Amino acid sequence: MATDRDTVLEAAVGVLSRRPTAHLDEIARAAGISRATLHRLFPGREALIREVGLLGLRRFAAALDTAAVEHGDAEAALRRLVDAAVPDAALCAFLAGENQLYENDDINDLWELQIARLHALFLRGQQQGAFRIELSAAWLSEAFFDLVAGVGWSIQDGRLAPRDAAFSLTELFLGGALRRPAAAAAIHGTPPPPSPATHSPSAPSTSAHSQDTDKP
Repeated sequence: MATDRDTVLEAAVGVLSRRPTAHLDEIARAAGISRATLHRLFPGREALIREVGLLGLRRFAAALDTAAVEHGDAEAALRRLVDAAVPDAALCAFLAGENQLYENDDINDLWELQIARLHALFLRGQQQGAFRIELSAAWLSEAFFDLVAGVGWSIQDGRLAPRDAAFSLTELFLGGALRRPAAAAAIHGTPPPPSPATHSPSAPSTSAHSQDTDKP
């Protein structure tokens, strides 16, 4: 039976994202193949790492497509992207941690294309009033991708259950990225809405009118 290349690459990322210096023998064992078979598929470590990187970028591009990030409400699109990207979070972890990938022009070009789509999503969200404008769209893009990568590492190490991953990522990221009235008011130099305690019925009145009524 022919060996499926993507299955081997997924096994490789499971090893390499935790131990970047893992030997090819260890990767072959994780994939359930011999080192000779691994070498026939990928002639050397550099070729293997490049193919894992390309797979990760293809999967992230597919997640952006599935989420239709260029269309509609930006917050809803981001929630769709979380659902689409989390199943391949381990590949995102590999992309975030393997520096030598970005010495390759093809990898760099694909990365820039996908991060530009993410940047456009956050910029549209800022224009729609959904995301905070004091945080740049470029920073939001990098932070989001790094959090997806963190989900990948946490699942692999058993710190996060896969069934909780999408919810945990969405709540953590949007808790900091969504625009809040108080933050928006501070940026524009307007006071935030008064807290409920200001209008508490039990609070004593200190108005000029109440003081006047006490005068003889």
